[in-house]
Amino acid sequence: MCALKLPGNRRAITKKVTDEDENLIDRFIDRLWMERGLSPNTLASYRSDLVLFTQWLACSDVRLLRAGRRDIHDYLADRLAENSRPRSMARLLSSLRQFFRFMCREGLREDDPSALIESPRLGRGLPKSLSESDVESLLRSPDTDTVLGLRDRAMLELMYASGLRVSELVTLVLEQISLQRGLVRLLGKGNRERLVPMGEEALDWLQSYMATAREDLLKGRRTDAIFVTSRGTSMTRQAFWYLIKRHAEKNGITVPLSPHMLRHSFATHLLNHGADLRVVQMLLGHNDLSTTQIYTHVAKERLKQLHAKHHMRG
Repeated sequence: MCALKLPGNRRAITKKVTDEDENLIDRFIDRLWMERGLSPNTLASYRSDLVLFTQWLACSDVRLLRAGRRDIHDYLADRLAENSRPRSMARLLSSLRQFFRFMCREGLREDDPSALIESPRLGRGLPKSLSESDVESLLRSPDTDTVLGLRDRAMLELMYASGLRVSELVTLVLEQISLQRGLVRLLGKGNRERLVPMGEEALDWLQSYMATAREDLLKGRRTDAIFVTSRGTSMTRQAFWYLIKRHAEKNGITVPLSPHMLRHSFATHLLNHGADLRVVQMLLGHNDLSTTQIYTHVAKERLKQLHAKHHMRG
């Protein structure tokens, strides 16, 4: 095989994707977008997987449409040799499977070379969450006497109270919220719509922010975005990650923190306080209950820790 830059190494790419292969990938990505409504980030991941595989095939003058089972095996072996993690390998194989199934449905080939290839076994990691006391410290961190602090408090309260994804939080627009009813209307993965209650505390902070700080930040500029920066532009995922990290450090929260951890904490704390699993599933917007069930393990682990720490027989 020729030199090709795979994730994790420094070798140079020496092959380009042909127009024909590029068109096949474009057709596949367009179909994914139309049928499943996947996010731009997810679609970009599929495209990257297919482009790298196509470039690797080109080193042996094999076209994407003609790739066989041996080609996929050899490519996966190369990736494994470059120390790709099992989760990355599983995602790559999933991308290839969906692409070749699409080719078969389109009548462009008769067989699926990925059909009999087993996915790597994955251990299912438990999502990390904050303790309830750490959440309280984080929520109280912003200086709400300032416009930015009031915005930050409203964002943190809403994310924790409603279990929003980071992308859902930063892209909220005015028509998605009902302050009168205390509800947020969200369009999650796969364009699945759900209504989520805000809770009284989050609603109060959001109303305070909307009434004063938001207009001060906009300085007369118009936008439908709810959460805006000091420049009057929409909040980004990166900006929110920075502010949540800053507030955590300010309060001495030492666990590695990400914005998504508030969503995990929302689910774990609900279950710790006796919430029904299917209710949590609906609030999180999970299509499959098994995705939500992982949080029951988190709750059980927390109970075990508390028992071991405080019970004389623990």
